[in-house]
Amino acid sequence: MSLKTHHGPDDPRSYLSCEYESLNYDTVENDLTLQSEAKKEYRRFNSTSFNRWLVCFLIGVFTACAAIVVDIGIEQLSNVKLNLVRKYMLKCLNKDACSVLIPWLVWAGMSMGFCLVATLLIAFIEPVAAGSGIPEIKCYLNGVKIPRVVRIKTLICKVTSIIAAVSGGLACGKEGPLVHSGALVAAGVSQGRSTTFSFDFQVFKEFRCDHVKRDFIACGAAAGVSAAFGAPIGGVLFALEEGASFWNQSLTLRIFFSSLVSSFCLNTILSTYKGSPGDLTNPGLANFGLFEISNYYWYELILFVLMGAIGGLFGALFNNVNVALALFRQRCIKYRILRVFEVLLIAMTTTAIGFCAMYFVEDCAYTQVKDTSAELYNLQMQCDSGQYNSLAALFLQSPENTVKDLFHAPIDKYSWQSLLTFSAIYYCIALWTYGASVASGLFMPSLLTGAAFGRLIGVGLHYIPSITFSEPGIYALIGSACFLGGVTRMTISLTVILMEATRNITFGLPIMITVVTARFVGNYFNEGLYDEYINLKQVPLLPWDPPVKSFRLTAGNIKSTPVKCFKAIESVETVVAMLKRTSHNGYPVVTQVPTDPDAKHFGQFVGLITREQLILLLIKKAYYNDSTMEQCGDIAVNDFRDMYPRYPAIEDVDIPEEHMKMKIDLRQFVNLSPYTCNESVSFARLFNLFRSMGLRHLVIVNENNKAVGMVTRKDLAKFRKWRKPGSSGVQQLRLLGGQCDINNGECCDDDS
Repeated sequence: MSLKTHHGPDDPRSYLSCEYESLNYDTVENDLTLQSEAKKEYRRFNSTSFNRWLVCFLIGVFTACAAIVVDIGIEQLSNVKLNLVRKYMLKCLNKDACSVLIPWLVWAGMSMGFCLVATLLIAFIEPVAAGSGIPEIKCYLNGVKIPRVVRIKTLICKVTSIIAAVSGGLACGKEGPLVHSGALVAAGVSQGRSTTFSFDFQVFKEFRCDHVKRDFIACGAAAGVSAAFGAPIGGVLFALEEGASFWNQSLTLRIFFSSLVSSFCLNTILSTYKGSPGDLTNPGLANFGLFEISNYYWYELILFVLMGAIGGLFGALFNNVNVALALFRQRCIKYRILRVFEVLLIAMTTTAIGFCAMYFVEDCAYTQVKDTSAELYNLQMQCDSGQYNSLAALFLQSPENTVKDLFHAPIDKYSWQSLLTFSAIYYCIALWTYGASVASGLFMPSLLTGAAFGRLIGVGLHYIPSITFSEPGIYALIGSACFLGGVTRMTISLTVILMEATRNITFGLPIMITVVTARFVGNYFNEGLYDEYINLKQVPLLPWDPPVKSFRLTAGNIKSTPVKCFKAIESVETVVAMLKRTSHNGYPVVTQVPTDPDAKHFGQFVGLITREQLILLLIKKAYYNDSTMEQCGDIAVNDFRDMYPRYPAIEDVDIPEEHMKMKIDLRQFVNLSPYTCNESVSFARLFNLFRSMGLRHLVIVNENNKAVGMVTRKDLAKFRKWRKPGSSGVQQLRLLGGQCDINNGECCDDDS
């Protein structure tokens, strides 16, 4: 096995950050929790089941409300901006009443004003609200705690920033951020309180733990997709394909219920807002309309495969360049004010390029009688009377309306010159925009770029004589699928989302062929963009499968040792000293801690106790006087729920000096049945156990059940698969920051 370093020492992808803590999706079974469960009456179990469904219902309702706020906010602000821009364009371009720069200055000024609001919220208030939020939610569902990712302040900044960014004309969409917004709504509703505002409704306390909260966040993410595209089934599949790491039948049903409620509520409210109450024709924000002609021919499947390959190539190129740009941002745009200036520069450049394209590319088309964009977006520019500039219609509409127009417009509305110009410009602008300090989605820019590219192919094919081809709008749909599939590598969920958004199952086969081809071609060069950003942020994510050649490693090779342990009965002073001296989040409890520093084991293993449990025991004074056996305080299961998820640091716990010599009996609170493994267990088995059970700690024991080491998520995640064209292998990442040790980054090749 040859060794080499895959990424350079200055590349963030060579490291794992120790600043990210793991979530514990394994349930704790100790005397306290078992006694509490035994005391429950049957009706209490029914009440918990009812509350689960109630929370899922509320998640759907409030996610739909968040989506409606975003949609209406964007609509109103965009109309104000576009009306003013159109007014000055008509005044200055057609009548020579003022300089041609005036319309662009108005356009750029308003766009930069909106974008300033969008970026200030991210750069100075809540940076974690940047981007789509899908990588962060994917990490959370995988078991990684991303700081502040599910707080209400993040939701407020996310919603406001995406309204301002899309209204400002940036090449971004609102669909991705709605997935994050749905997860944020779910995190708040399921806990029945806001820790940010210190307000507690005293409801849903039984759901205040990591593994239950995870399930509700998966419901929220699916509800966000459902609200964005009107695709309840697509939302379920998205949560499965891109989000949730842990799945079961009951969770599937609850996720589907939340998605259904979200789509129905949004449909009902939007129909009423648009003046047609009861006319449920608005299932999602992105409504791509119905195809009047939906037939295609068998020989076109070959073209769809080729389009999928091209989408995979352009998607891989997009990911490579965008990751390089992200690395540049990390190294050179470190100050917040510079991030703000970058967003303003993007806004100004977007409007400048769009204006120049509309002004210098004279692509004129006759106004259609039923053209929905004729009244507001069609500008005559340099065209003759009764005509309008096609590029103006593409650039000035909202991204959703532009995609819809590319799907359904007559064949002669857009020339190949306009489509080529627009797709090239929007591809580059979207590439620059994603990753900047604003809330920005990736779905709509990819769909829009692909739609323009696909329609370009469809228009070009109609110049071939003697062969019948489908309408260009169908090629626009296939182009959308191949570009989005090439960037994100989504397959199943993307197919269903597009079928539900277009309300046409006929396109299922060509979309499936296209996205699968795009995925295979793109994966030859790099990973999907969401996974690339996870690597850039040095998150210890565990993928679906263990890396190749990991069978050579065992638990004995990767375990951390020595292990910091507690005895079953410890003094308060010892517990406090250990918590202050170490930063570990889990401690094995043993019968007797060996005094020999060279001992190969650390005592007979009894169970596992977490830092949060120990801190709460100290706060509640769950210790006793050794001489009188008198308990100083009492503790109940609800005390842990009331403190969740923000436990104080040990330095903030005030313990009287006279209590330091008292004893804590940990046997009542220790998890007596945690997962353990022998030293000889393979890396792959350890990996699958962590991945399937959602573990945070795994104690390694010898043949006599004596603790000999600990394995955590980072011990597994630091072995990561890498790939480049023609070869792949396993890289051992360095651990950076916190209490981690710095290891040499080496990787083994698997040339293919």
